[in-house]
Amino acid sequence: MSLPIGFNATSASIQEAMVAISKGTANAAFALTDDNILVGIVTDGDVRRALLEGAQMSDPVIPFIQRNPAVASETESRSAVLDLMQARAISQVPVVNAAGQLVGVHLLRELLGRVDRPNVGLILAGGRGTRLQPVTDSLPKPMIPVAGTPILERVLNHLIGFGLNRIVLSVGYLGQMIEDHFGDGSHFGCEITYLKEDPNSPRGTGGPLASLPSLFSELREPILVMNGDLVTQFDVAAMLTHHERSESIATIGAFNYSYEVPYGVLNTNDAGEITAILEKPVRQELVSGGVYVLDASIPQQVPDNAFFPMTQVLSDCIRRKERVTVWPLDEGWVDVGRPQDLARAQGVE
Repeated sequence: MSLPIGFNATSASIQEAMVAISKGTANAAFALTDDNILVGIVTDGDVRRALLEGAQMSDPVIPFIQRNPAVASETESRSAVLDLMQARAISQVPVVNAAGQLVGVHLLRELLGRVDRPNVGLILAGGRGTRLQPVTDSLPKPMIPVAGTPILERVLNHLIGFGLNRIVLSVGYLGQMIEDHFGDGSHFGCEITYLKEDPNSPRGTGGPLASLPSLFSELREPILVMNGDLVTQFDVAAMLTHHERSESIATIGAFNYSYEVPYGVLNTNDAGEITAILEKPVRQELVSGGVYVLDASIPQQVPDNAFFPMTQVLSDCIRRKERVTVWPLDEGWVDVGRPQDLARAQGVE
């Protein structure tokens, strides 16, 4: 049982709840009364949804609290808590005493024990981040802090939490700052290897794959690849399981992107007659989220020391009629690539 991080249910702002979440290990914080009685729970996803709906960091968090959460007593058995988690599809259960006061929290990963996985995690962290200048003039984009923690550290901790202990960081622009922060990974509970590229001759998002066979002589398990500037809490284990069960050569983490056409759209028939006029319709597209699971054979297909984007890697798989599938990134996703995206991730928009 872990120590829970709480906040005052009636007075806390969204920012205070977000700070409480970042201090804990449950990706959630707990709303309490002055007497420490549990009122509800707020997760990372709740905060992101609140901000996407237009809430400000200074707004009260109380409208976004999940009230009446599933709870366990102090005497609840491990198997009973696991059954509750499975039934409710949740990964944390607060523990309360007879008075309803919060005394702890059960985490799914702790109850099951972390499963160490043989998969290599490749994190792409070499871009210049020119759209975020002047912030990135002296700081690599993946090292920009969100709620006090560098984005790349959040990504790393997320993968380690799912048992990926072999991490490769592909660095370029201001890469030494990244190396100085993470070192060999021992402080973070993993082993980090660095791929260093010339910032003036980038290899693209797929190019670093070509170096993996020389780093790992027995590369047999699927490789998890993701951009180092993502704020997301996707289920790594579920995505790896999908990849295996679907017998895919590649799996793309994707989400639905909506946008408004700023004009009246004309629908016509074959005769050129207008059949309908749609005023500023909202379109939706399935887009890549910068998270991939790739078969261990794919790095052998990538040319060494050449610019090779991930889109080319995947297009080549499709051209060879190999199976490429989609995994939905439903747990929230922010690509910190533009000032407005950074503001949204930091909750200051």
